[in-house]
Amino acid sequence: MEIRLLAKGYKNNVQFYEDFLEDKIIGNEDYFSEEYVTITDIPNFPFYMGKESGEGRNKAFLEAFQIIAKYYILTDRELHLDERFWHSLLVTKKRDYILEKYPAVKEGFSEFKKIVIKNFDWENYIYKCVLAAEYIEDIGENEIEKSHLYQLVLDNLDVYNYIIKYPIFRNAEFVVKILMIIDELNISKIMKANIKNRPDLGKDTRYGRQVIYELNKNYPIVMAPMMEKEDLKKEVLKALSYYYDISSIGRELVSIN
Repeated sequence: MEIRLLAKGYKNNVQFYEDFLEDKIIGNEDYFSEEYVTITDIPNFPFYMGKESGEGRNKAFLEAFQIIAKYYILTDRELHLDERFWHSLLVTKKRDYILEKYPAVKEGFSEFKKIVIKNFDWENYIYKCVLAAEYIEDIGENEIEKSHLYQLVLDNLDVYNYIIKYPIFRNAEFVVKILMIIDELNISKIMKANIKNRPDLGKDTRYGRQVIYELNKNYPIVMAPMMEKEDLKKEVLKALSYYYDISSIGRELVSIN
């Protein structure tokens, strides 16, 4: 399948949005560069989970993980981490799918920007799914282990989001180690819980975010991204202890000094 890449300048162009709704993008040379990419298959997948919750959200994420892992991350990394590739794919090949699955795009340009041509960073659902698929397909040894790791991402989505926000933590080994540590210590519920009675930390601050914040703050004195899992586990508990009484957590597994 050949995909022609959009020319720069489309993201803040209201006329571009109106032409998308009226199916006038394809054929308008003003919107396109002379660059093309070729990809074998481009199946549909959920790419916006902003209005989903609970089981519906998990189901959408799992479907996206599986399809991206099978069809999209086989491309060069430079391509599947390229914002313009995804926006070009969605606008030129997925218009009907978008209008049916995400009718909110018809409500206005802001919804279109939020759902279809959203900045490609840690807040973009395709970005989250591409990185998860990359990491887990590289690390996971078999389908059972991969399924477990994908589930850990979903069970700890808030922490995962916060991890991939920081460039130094954005690697497969670190992400998988953190998820496995949370699983082994059974602290998923704690990590996603809000910290109460700490107005100095701001609104909606969660234990998991503060743990990642502390690891990031201490880098490179504490080389968290390169640590072996058991050493990293101690650092995770140490960071958590600044905000939570950890006396009942993993006492038999580790001790912190």
